[in-house]
Amino acid sequence: MKKHLCDFPSLIAILLYFGMVQTANGISAVRIAYGLDDPIYATAPPNDPSRLFIVERGSDEGSSRTGNIKILDLNTNTVDPTPFLTIPNLSNSSLSEGLFSIAFHPNYEQNGFFYVNAMDSSRTSTIRRYTVSPDNPNVAKPDYTTLLEYPQLPSHNNNWIGFGPDGYLYVTNGDGGGTSHDRPNNAQNINDIHGAILRLDVGTDGLADDFPSDTNRNYAIPLSNPYVGRDGLDEIWATGLRNPWRASFDRKTGDFYIGDVGQEILEEINFQPAGSSGGANYGWRLREGTVATPRENTGGPKPFGNVDPVFQYTHGNGTTPQECPYGNFGEGDGCSITGGYVYRGPIEELQGQYFFADFVNPRIWSIEADVSGLTPDQYDGANFKKFTDWTNNFAQSEGVIDSIVSFAEDANGNLYIVSIGNGGLGSNQGAIYKIVPEPASILLLLVSGSIIAFRRINTAFS
Repeated sequence: MKKHLCDFPSLIAILLYFGMVQTANGISAVRIAYGLDDPIYATAPPNDPSRLFIVERGSDEGSSRTGNIKILDLNTNTVDPTPFLTIPNLSNSSLSEGLFSIAFHPNYEQNGFFYVNAMDSSRTSTIRRYTVSPDNPNVAKPDYTTLLEYPQLPSHNNNWIGFGPDGYLYVTNGDGGGTSHDRPNNAQNINDIHGAILRLDVGTDGLADDFPSDTNRNYAIPLSNPYVGRDGLDEIWATGLRNPWRASFDRKTGDFYIGDVGQEILEEINFQPAGSSGGANYGWRLREGTVATPRENTGGPKPFGNVDPVFQYTHGNGTTPQECPYGNFGEGDGCSITGGYVYRGPIEELQGQYFFADFVNPRIWSIEADVSGLTPDQYDGANFKKFTDWTNNFAQSEGVIDSIVSFAEDANGNLYIVSIGNGGLGSNQGAIYKIVPEPASILLLLVSGSIIAFRRINTAFS
């Protein structure tokens, strides 16, 4: 059979004729790990481009749950079956309980310290400091020091921890949930850690401690925290949050992004510019996004220090208060935001784009914050540019990526998508996806009984 080698202009002409040119912009997602047991978070140690540490909520044991942290080798895309760390006796009442996340000390290479946040079987929220084994970098020692511990309310827990460019440990803490829109108004109470972001000093050596007589408080208070020396908890950095599901710092600029899950009408991306002095109030429960909270006379004027989101999207239909159980894809854009990261990896066209998703309605987007010349009190929910919907670009052969509970960033700035699988309703269905350039392919077309073979090209054109 005769073969013809076609040059690039002819290739484009033929593909256009047959309707085969894709309108995608050359970016896709590839699955690099599967069969994970309720993965909920992933991150990498400083200066380690070869590993991603995956937090698994782990085995359902009835009244409790055993969480694991496992290592994904990024060179081979294989998960070590031996956990880096196993944490038993965790709470198991809902998706927002158990093991939540992990953060590595900025000097991890020297001191081996890392931190996890979890809820134990007594429903006590805890942040613990562990240490890697000196004999094996893929195994942690099981003993730990409690950094912070406190009783947890019904839901909306301390679900993310991470270090800022200032070296301090940040903790996002939900309002405690329950019925009737945070009726105790915890998120507006500067003497309550719920509905707030905490900022703690663990020390450059990991051993800072302003409370030596308190075994449940092993950290120091940054003197630059906004409530030091005045009314309010010294630990608090910001208030007015409902359920801040994932936060991150832009590794290039130091800007801080917080995804906050809405109650009934709006999902939020809150933004804090680098160099902020803290004290922002993101409005909840008086405000949902840029509007007064609509139900049960809970809404009101903007509180003191209010900062509106830089981006918001409709929860449900965005006008009628409604709940959105998992699988109800209905009206609107989604029902439960998953915050992500600003892309700083090797793909040039993605630089500066903040990726985020919705857990309930499986969609993935990116924006670029556009706050030039603005002060935080001037944000209005529409301070962005270059909005992109990546849902179809990142779809797999079995459909769109669903149940997105987190994004992840490796030491080189590559971004990953963490899917818990099936809404967290089944074990060993979780997966990790990597955002990559569209892979090159060899295209073969059958024309008039002849095979036309083309050189390897990128199958997506922009």
